[in-house]
Amino acid sequence: MTIDDIVDNFALFDDWEERYRYLIDLGAQLPAMEEALKTPASKVSGCLSQVWIVMGWAKDDKGQERLTLLADSDAQIVRGLIAVLMALFAGRTRAEIVATDIEAVFARLGLDQHLSPNRRNGFFSMVERVKGFAAT
Repeated sequence: MTIDDIVDNFALFDDWEERYRYLIDLGAQLPAMEEALKTPASKVSGCLSQVWIVMGWAKDDKGQERLTLLADSDAQIVRGLIAVLMALFAGRTRAEIVATDIEAVFARLGLDQHLSPNRRNGFFSMVERVKGFAAT
């Protein structure tokens, strides 16, 4: 699923309660993360909920490195935000990740106005982790 798909699907809902349910549904569809991967090194600081992210690089058929991303949380809505994060960054190159204007994406989704400050900070902590990984 792409970020454009998520934006389009958000537009189908009349209110934010429905959009939150959709986010929770997206999170429920995430692949499971093995407990062994939930380590202090993979834990994201700055989130009220527990969040773990494991990243790597895989070469595509043209030899270009693309981000592999696996993440999990103990909170349903945060798992939905992880699904948004994955739509934004999984399978992208370093340059694409670094160039992503996350504020613009947040505004397109309307999350800039409808997400609590704590959830927003947590999401941006996840984004910083991914962008930091891409910049190395």
